[in-house]
Amino acid sequence: MRGQILSFDDASGAGLISGDDGIRYSFVREAISPPASITPGLRVDFVPVSGEATNIMLLAAAPTPSGPSATPGVPVETFNFQHVLFSFNGRIRRQHFWIGWLICLGAGVVLGWIPLLGTLLSIALIWPNLAISVKRLHDMGHTGWLVAIPWIAGIAGVVAAGMSVGFAALTSGYIDNEDPAAVLAVIGPMFGILAIVALIQLGFLLWIGISEGQRGANRFGPNPKGE
Repeated sequence: MRGQILSFDDASGAGLISGDDGIRYSFVREAISPPASITPGLRVDFVPVSGEATNIMLLAAAPTPSGPSATPGVPVETFNFQHVLFSFNGRIRRQHFWIGWLICLGAGVVLGWIPLLGTLLSIALIWPNLAISVKRLHDMGHTGWLVAIPWIAGIAGVVAAGMSVGFAALTSGYIDNEDPAAVLAVIGPMFGILAIVALIQLGFLLWIGISEGQRGANRFGPNPKGE
């Protein structure tokens, strides 16, 4: 496993490593071989054991970002395909969220042209869609469970739309009536409900895709922008 040193207390001889899998591991000075100067930002290779990094080997210092918003010694996160699309741990920046979202969108469009197998594989895209949304919520300092909002809205909307069609069909006499006004009375409320659901889901997408992440580290991990 590879990662980078997040922090190290020289007095206690203990620190934290952010693994490339998005999980943070504790470590002690004695786990580093050969002994060397330890500073935040150094890339390391290590063996994870029950949340602790062992057999640590120092590799190289991660590049320090330049610019007015960068914090010296805190590396900027690069796009990690596996972490962005498949891990629910840690945080991702807005740019990486949109890259991941476009990848999922493109894959969904391609799979939509494949009969049956494409439908089954499209279901698998739920995982990366949830993963990028959860980590973006983490970056904003929110619990990842908020990702349920658009899903609950979608399910509730479909149920409400179905019930509205059934109720309208019974009360308007649509079953025995082909009058366009009767048809509109049945499907009109359904389209209204689905439009509201679409607005909720679009609003949620824009919220997590545009909102600024928290500066500095939060309970979900270090700032991926190095701020």
